[in-house]
Amino acid sequence: MNKGNRRRKRYRVRYDRLIMVGLIFLVIIFIFASCANSCSNKKDKNKNKTGSSIIDQTSAPSGQNNNNIQQGDPGGQNPIMPPTATEYTTAPLEYSAINSGDLVLVNSQYEYKFPASDIKLADIYSNRNDCYSVSDMTVSLDVNVIAKINAMMTDYYTNVQNNYLRIIGGHRTKEEQNDKYQNGVSNILGGYSDYHTGRSFKLGIFPKGESSNIYKPEGQYAWIDQNCANYGFVVRYPAGKESVTGDDSSTAIFRYVGVPHSVYMKENNLCLEEYIEAIKSYNHTNTLKVMVGTEQYEAYYVAANVNNVTEVPVPSNKTYTVSGNNVDGFIVTVSPK
Repeated sequence: MNKGNRRRKRYRVRYDRLIMVGLIFLVIIFIFASCANSCSNKKDKNKNKTGSSIIDQTSAPSGQNNNNIQQGDPGGQNPIMPPTATEYTTAPLEYSAINSGDLVLVNSQYEYKFPASDIKLADIYSNRNDCYSVSDMTVSLDVNVIAKINAMMTDYYTNVQNNYLRIIGGHRTKEEQNDKYQNGVSNILGGYSDYHTGRSFKLGIFPKGESSNIYKPEGQYAWIDQNCANYGFVVRYPAGKESVTGDDSSTAIFRYVGVPHSVYMKENNLCLEEYIEAIKSYNHTNTLKVMVGTEQYEAYYVAANVNNVTEVPVPSNKTYTVSGNNVDGFIVTVSPK
């Protein structure tokens, strides 16, 4: 009897132990699952960091434009979207506005109207830098033109290391031009000189201890002729264009028209008269596109309504300027930013 009882004890199932083992096994499974899930989340995060199209602006090679970075984002963390399409609204302009702006054409056929708000004159002497000189203290130009000359002459001096260039002619009043005409100094009547615009100037070369001369694009001085378009300047009366400009050619007279027009004129060998005509082939639905460095500008023409206000199409989501051409319409310039 005792022997039988002992046998039954030996084979009795201990359910309490099985339950305990099961609980331990469940705890181990739960811990393992939690660890696996945590590792998976970390892996996904790391994948997002390394596989994302978001690029830090500072990681782009020096001198290389990073097209994946939204310009103006301080942290460089927002990917740039495709270029925004230009959206248009209209700006009402009076017909008289065709007589103002950096692209006004003045020659023997088109008279300058001397609009009061067209230019802001200042003497060059008080506003120039030390990289060039001026013939006297009264020669004046539009203040914006002086600023562009200063920038150009600074870079000229940096590259050439001389300050021998001198501005020897600038803005003229109608009376001053008439005096030159009557005295045989000029064959252009007052009102028809490009100097009236305050955007044209004449250059001379005055090296120390040597004879002076008017500017010619020779030797180290060729830098101006080769690079002036980057600052908005063109040669006003280029050689071979006499029949178009109506005046003798000159290597020394420069005119400010602004970027990108200067760049396009330089690249296509156009004088101002030719450009004013060429731009008429473009409108706001078919713009002239000009690359200046890595940036694309746009320009187009809008014919003026002679008898009424002209509703000029202009961008509503981009920076732009409008200039009259002093002939028959307006030229809109759209900046890349």
